[in-house]
Amino acid sequence: MTRANLAGLMLALLALAAPLALPWLKTPVVIAASFGVAALGVSILIRAGQLSFGHAMYSCAAGYVAAFLARAVPQLDSAVLLLAGTLCGALMGMLIGLFVVRYRAIFFGMLNLALSMVLFSILGKFYNWTGGTDGIRLARSTFFGLQLDRDGFETGLLIVSVLLSVIVALLVQRYQQSIAGQALAAVKTNETRLEYIGLSANRALWIGYVLSAALCGLSGAMFALMQGLVTPEMGYWVRSGEIVFISILGGVGHPVGAFLGAVVFEFVKLYSAALFTGAWQMVLGLVLIGLVFFIPGGLSGLLFRKARPVPVSADKADASPAVIKELRP
Repeated sequence: MTRANLAGLMLALLALAAPLALPWLKTPVVIAASFGVAALGVSILIRAGQLSFGHAMYSCAAGYVAAFLARAVPQLDSAVLLLAGTLCGALMGMLIGLFVVRYRAIFFGMLNLALSMVLFSILGKFYNWTGGTDGIRLARSTFFGLQLDRDGFETGLLIVSVLLSVIVALLVQRYQQSIAGQALAAVKTNETRLEYIGLSANRALWIGYVLSAALCGLSGAMFALMQGLVTPEMGYWVRSGEIVFISILGGVGHPVGAFLGAVVFEFVKLYSAALFTGAWQMVLGLVLIGLVFFIPGGLSGLLFRKARPVPVSADKADASPAVIKELRP
């Protein structure tokens, strides 16, 4: 087991153990886990050199899908709602990705931002369906067939959130080490050479985009179940900025960085809001400025400096003829 994986395992155990001593930590830990999953999705695109300022729309849409389903079929289990949110993000990513992966750099980021603001406006205007700015409340449903009280439900959601975070981190790590993941990284290093060896850069980016959207969908469903409420604010550009902030704070060198960044972000935000009411955004801004100047690789780059992955060139993306065939248009 590498040092980074060991640190991720220790972080997961701490996330499970800390709320046992301090029960009030359940909500912050679950929210941090949901932000970490979303940041992990965004970090996949950052590895390809693309930065999305609108990925909160997938979290928001997934949250509303979970709320609509819970309202239409009250007997649905919370685990089904988590799955539905993930599928919502993946399906939206498949459709939107067909269009946005044709663009790069600032155009990619701004296009995602524009689409997210369209969704935000629609959710705010159609009051009869979406509840407008008041949002929709989710009644507490069963969890794996068990009818739990509030404390038991939060405990169950805490355990499931941490386990899902570990699973998706391992899956993303496996994806990044695969030929498809290396092809995605090559979009940043040398997209032209990637095309010369017969790989479709757009298709490689589309696969990463769909995975990214699915993770944001899972994040939105987790957040909705924990809060018991979904509002258009979940898809506002500020939320997308927070996800990007977490990705940069944690670093993209290893999947565990997204969760390190989420934990630090959530607790800095929590305590700065309590100590510096009305000025906590300034505290977060100072943290980001300090990070850019002193730790450009993020927290994961600082902790796992010796374990940083070797940059992948486009020359290595042709290691598997089967993958080349899969990625070709």
